[in-house]
Amino acid sequence: MTAPALVASDLDGTLLRTDRTVGPRTLGTLDRLREQGIPFVMVTGRPIRWLAEVLRFTGPRGPVVCSNGAVVYDPESGTVLDDRPLRPDLLAEVAERLRAEYPGVAFAAETADGLAHEPAYPIREVSPAVRVADLPRVVAEPAVKLLAWLDHPVPTQLAAAMTDSLRGVAEVTRSSEDSLIEISAAGVTKATGLARVAERYEVAPADIVAFGDMPNDLPMFAYVGHSVAMANAEPAVRAAAHTVTTSNDDDGVAQYLTGLLDAAPIA
Repeated sequence: MTAPALVASDLDGTLLRTDRTVGPRTLGTLDRLREQGIPFVMVTGRPIRWLAEVLRFTGPRGPVVCSNGAVVYDPESGTVLDDRPLRPDLLAEVAERLRAEYPGVAFAAETADGLAHEPAYPIREVSPAVRVADLPRVVAEPAVKLLAWLDHPVPTQLAAAMTDSLRGVAEVTRSSEDSLIEISAAGVTKATGLARVAERYEVAPADIVAFGDMPNDLPMFAYVGHSVAMANAEPAVRAAAHTVTTSNDDDGVAQYLTGLLDAAPIA
């Protein structure tokens, strides 16, 4: 395989180690991509406000696809280049459908200025951007993601069931090992977000290499010419990938890219 025209990578469980750092080998490989004029695009489920801890290691590398494709963000200028939120009426419809089927579900919404969540929703972030609210206020403004939490023994089954419930209405996915379900506007995925960035660089999907580890990476895998799963990826993600590299803690992204770049002919 020749050197890619663009490299896309998920963050958690992929580019980042388990301790949420970026290893020196990975940073060196990202610098090598930059030196060779190959764009590197972070494609993550994280909201914008969670990028700072990553960028303190990597620095700005160009546009970032956030919130599972709902937002394209430029860290250098601090501006949102594109966003595809869920409208309040759609948020209310999705929440109503899911609560009718799953009475114990709790919701949170990622908005432009933070996270609004119901009291029963488990919070992992202490921040002024996080506020508790009843459901009507949670869904009162546009949101890039609606998050649904339900204690369930088999998250894959829960995600599949919610996908069936919302088919044609919204996109359903997962990016963690627990029963946190992430819901975006219909047609909004990591693939569509990456496509908007690839168009800016005038790069065809066939010339992109992408790395990931969780189900929210599967649309991106289907979009690009070559997909690479981490050794620590979920089985369905490894099965969907063209190739499997070593784990995130073993700098699998860097290891795979180094092999590609070393094998590529010198122009």
